[in-house]
Amino acid sequence: MTQLHTPKASRNQERGRLSFMRSVSPPTVRVSRRGACGGVSSSESATGRSGGIYRSEPCTFSIVPASKKTVRRPLSITSATLLSLSLASAPMLTAGPAFAAKPSPSSSASPSATPPATMSTVGGELLGRPGTQASLGSDAPVVPKGISARSWIVADAESGEVLAAHNAHWRLAPASTLKMLFADTLLPKFNKDDEHKVAPEDLAGVGSGSSMVGIKEDETYTVHDLWLGVFLRSGNDAVHVLSAMNGGVKQTVADMNAHAEELQALDTHAVSPDGYDAKGQVSSAYDLTLIARSGLQKKDFREYCSTVRAKFPGETKKGKNGKKSRSSFEIQNTNRLLTGDSGLDSYQGIAGVKNGNTTNAGATFTGVAERDGRVLLVTVMHPEKDEHNQVYKETASLFDWGFKAAGKVTPVGELVPPKSADTSGGDADEPSAQPGATASASASGGAGGKSVAARASGGGGGVGVALGIMGGVLVLLAGGVFLVNRKWPLRGKKQ
Repeated sequence: MTQLHTPKASRNQERGRLSFMRSVSPPTVRVSRRGACGGVSSSESATGRSGGIYRSEPCTFSIVPASKKTVRRPLSITSATLLSLSLASAPMLTAGPAFAAKPSPSSSASPSATPPATMSTVGGELLGRPGTQASLGSDAPVVPKGISARSWIVADAESGEVLAAHNAHWRLAPASTLKMLFADTLLPKFNKDDEHKVAPEDLAGVGSGSSMVGIKEDETYTVHDLWLGVFLRSGNDAVHVLSAMNGGVKQTVADMNAHAEELQALDTHAVSPDGYDAKGQVSSAYDLTLIARSGLQKKDFREYCSTVRAKFPGETKKGKNGKKSRSSFEIQNTNRLLTGDSGLDSYQGIAGVKNGNTTNAGATFTGVAERDGRVLLVTVMHPEKDEHNQVYKETASLFDWGFKAAGKVTPVGELVPPKSADTSGGDADEPSAQPGATASASASGGAGGKSVAARASGGGGGVGVALGIMGGVLVLLAGGVFLVNRKWPLRGKKQ
């Protein structure tokens, strides 16, 4: 099994990482930086360190319901011929995207060698088709050429609109991106200050060749330490310790699958909590994006996935005088769009989310980024090109396209709300009226768009992202934890 190694030291100290996220500790040092929220500002404060944790200053971002966002950014589409090309290049006319009211999940629990002819229609009928789905306005940029990923998706994190996708529901091995589901499921269960002494059985079953943060038996760690290990080092040892605290791996996997079903991530089937290669363990670009969107409404999830580096407790040792001491060592985030790497700059506006790489799954990645007040989610699975950092390069290319194309394309689908979410659009304290209804059914395509379904080689159910920020102050909605009958989509607030 091949896992990502710790990247080279981040260059963010020099150039500043732009994001709307806070890190897990407040800054104690303030320095000037270049750039802010997709622009350039020489007067803003940026980087800081506290408690060994490196962070960047957040940008302002608030939730806008899908219906209002459509009004605020009308689609610039003129009359044009509608053209849809299947994966086999057979011509077929389409009248724009249609969102399935009662989508059906894929039936197979194993990845296929080629995209199935019929896939899940969760989020819209077009998303169930093989090939690239994009409905471009006359002034919209073309979908990037040279994208080799088997599956990818570009979505608006606020409205949930899917701007474009390629084999969105193809069930593939997720690798460590599955840790997003693990975190979204377990984060609310433990207080970050809780402590746990690691027993030998806690680490039983960690796969050979797994990425590890370096947890030692008989040492005590806080839950905060363990989550740093999960998010930054993708540590399977940290995942197994947290699973042990949750009643064991079997219980944790059951909890994850139940949560995936609640989120309507119906392509996803977890077998291991850490994403380690396992028969029948699958997810899709659509589901990973849905899961990320749900996780990002949780304060701790946002903070951990946006942390570049932190200190992690080492091994307790006894000195010559018999006195025990415990040192720490630095860990760095393996998300290379966040940290940068040799030949790869950190992406402007990036703020997480999770990367993965195994022998069976290849490279997978889900990222969230903000630019000019717009927040996008991109998931890329299994690039065919075998080049260094290819998954990050393709993700960056899709982010670039998404920021340019937003407002100029007709959505081809949506990130659906959880089953028990209330989509009536009233006040959050009102009783549920329409649980499970889709959030942006009114966003179906306008006339005159150019609908394209072609090979990428040529060319949600999470809860809304509650990331309302003003003056660097994060505003939490009900503690950032999903609750039954919560209004959908969530509305951000500013202070």
